[in-house]
Amino acid sequence: MPSKYRPQIFGWFGDLDKGPYSVPLHDHRLSYANNNYCAFIRKVSSDQIFYLCIYIIAVILLFIAVVLLSILTYLCNPILETNIFLVALSGVILCFIAMYLVIPEIYQNLFSHRGSPIIFNRKTGKVYVNESDFFNFKVLRHPAVFLQPKKRRIKEYDWGDLHGVIIHNMSRNALTSTVLMVCQPGTHQVIDHIMLDPARAGAGSTFVWGWINSFMVYYKSANIDDGEYKSDQEVEFKAHRIDGQGWPEWMVEAFNATSQEELAEIKQRHHVK
Repeated sequence: MPSKYRPQIFGWFGDLDKGPYSVPLHDHRLSYANNNYCAFIRKVSSDQIFYLCIYIIAVILLFIAVVLLSILTYLCNPILETNIFLVALSGVILCFIAMYLVIPEIYQNLFSHRGSPIIFNRKTGKVYVNESDFFNFKVLRHPAVFLQPKKRRIKEYDWGDLHGVIIHNMSRNALTSTVLMVCQPGTHQVIDHIMLDPARAGAGSTFVWGWINSFMVYYKSANIDDGEYKSDQEVEFKAHRIDGQGWPEWMVEAFNATSQEELAEIKQRHHVK
């Protein structure tokens, strides 16, 4: 049975239901939580360094391949050596396409700092992201975006418009990821995607999704002291994960908003529409 969210995301494995989950968190991605909001990191430093190195090596190899194939294309006589010419030319084109896909992965890992936390406020029902603009699932990109590697996506979403799905990477390792599908209010029409829980082994690894759902409905399995920082260590958490990362001042205040009225007051004070 296909996903109910349209357009369906590539690699879709299954839709996830919202609601409280009885399974407690068995994961190290929860950075901080208090009675108002929780913050999950989506980039582990060791994974980030590993994938950055892999993609840099890939770009270097692709660049070398482009140079060699371009030389071969130049030296070939397209009339007498038609097959070799066409193979070499096709190789150049494929290498450029591969580089077009790999360079955004380099940008994502290079400019996703301090874990790229995602914030969930259960009292206002808002979700906040501040991440590399390449931290998404676009395939077709305007060439100009490659000249803006540090561009950020800083947005506020409604929890009610976010829906979880599992995707897999089609490999023997059976790695899966949890993605939030951002839908138009009251519909299944997808308008954006947010990475919630990057690739991990096992199709059943939905601890993060389950914990967040329990947290949002105040379910007992969501222990706010399960994270990297205890609930009374908000200053330490913000110094480590938030400060100096370009979060708007109003948004940092909104993390702790306790009602829609307080959130509206914060936005009005900071002239946020």
